[in-house]
Amino acid sequence: MLNKADNEVLSRVGPGTPMGEFMRQHWLPAVRRDELPSPDGPPLRVKLLGEELIAFRTSSGEVGLIQSACPHRGASLFFGRNEEEGLRCVYHGWKFDVAGACVDMPSEPAESNFKSKVRAKAYPAHERNGIIWAYMGPRQVPPPLPRIEPNMLPEDEVLLETAHRACNWMQAMEGDIDTSHLSFLHSGGELLENQRPKSFSYYSLKDKAPRYVVIGTGFGTSYGAYRPAEPGFTYWRIAHFLYPCFSMIPTGILGKQVLVRAWVPLDDDNCMLWSMAGRAGSAMVGQNTYVFGHDDYLPNTTSWLGRSVGRGALSNDYFIDRERQKSGSSFTGIAGIHEQDQCVTETMGPIYQRDHEHLGTSDAMVIRTRRALLRAARALHENGDEPATVDNPDLYLTRSGGVILPNDADWLLATEHLRAAFTDHEDLSEAPVTLASE
Repeated sequence: MLNKADNEVLSRVGPGTPMGEFMRQHWLPAVRRDELPSPDGPPLRVKLLGEELIAFRTSSGEVGLIQSACPHRGASLFFGRNEEEGLRCVYHGWKFDVAGACVDMPSEPAESNFKSKVRAKAYPAHERNGIIWAYMGPRQVPPPLPRIEPNMLPEDEVLLETAHRACNWMQAMEGDIDTSHLSFLHSGGELLENQRPKSFSYYSLKDKAPRYVVIGTGFGTSYGAYRPAEPGFTYWRIAHFLYPCFSMIPTGILGKQVLVRAWVPLDDDNCMLWSMAGRAGSAMVGQNTYVFGHDDYLPNTTSWLGRSVGRGALSNDYFIDRERQKSGSSFTGIAGIHEQDQCVTETMGPIYQRDHEHLGTSDAMVIRTRRALLRAARALHENGDEPATVDNPDLYLTRSGGVILPNDADWLLATEHLRAAFTDHEDLSEAPVTLASE
């Protein structure tokens, strides 16, 4: 159980906070490419780590990410004219490039050099395969982008989804590293006799209390959650948390699933889920997908929190169907895995007070990850110690998923080849004999 001070460190992400500083050391997904589809198009309001920013694409296609308030008199640059390689404030015509330099100041005399003395706060932006990444850290030369496998595949080979979550990033992310809730929140209405024998879903429903092995890693933390499979075999769900806010869930087959999720803090009370899934070999096993259909989103608005908002919300009780819940056809009465997760994490409140918790053995990964984050954030804040993930992008090259192993196998050694990114394992299946012979 965390005390209130620890909870504050984990939850607060604004400028100057330990976790905010920690987040800023890393590149973060900020904007989808299709949110800035064309040069000189409309600017976009973006909230990130508690800061209000404006994103825009220049005439040459470069992306800028600058402060919302014009440095002159504070008018909003969202209403600016995006033209000729810069964003021009409509109040007095001051114009800023993607680096924040004032490149034109028509309200001042032609002989004035004042424009050379004025800058808007701007952050480096880098576009890769459908995602515009932002670096908000202190370095003049940013570190390398993380080698996130699905974000390094061609854009048409990746299913990219974003979804706003109206709660603190940490409590939203913790759902991804809590494997035991699968058998209740998402599969509690499923019957064992309806599952395919020897499948992952069969083993998950047969034993709803997995045991855990949790370890620290160079990128964060990992767990192996295990249950009995057929005689002589064990079913393992292997998943990861990666600094500063990435998760890799174990919904598919280890070795075939290419899936990374990011829980990017917009502010203390809101976050954006980024789900990046390789289309080949990443189908969910025995479960619904985690992605929304287009009909499940509200239309985007231009407000700070108006992007990728689902229709289900606390205001409509996430469309819970009490008859389905009562009949047993649905454990929750809420349709969709994402909506179920959204309900339980948002209804904790904007920031859950973790000193009220009562944690059990099934919370081992949550506990280990909180401790790792607290140590890492404080080490940076107090001593300037950066995590290894900042300068070693290869640490992100791993995979998650489910696997059947012989009972006497070491789960880490036996799955090393399956956890390697950019490898093909087309022959993999859920069958124990197939995996045991690898």
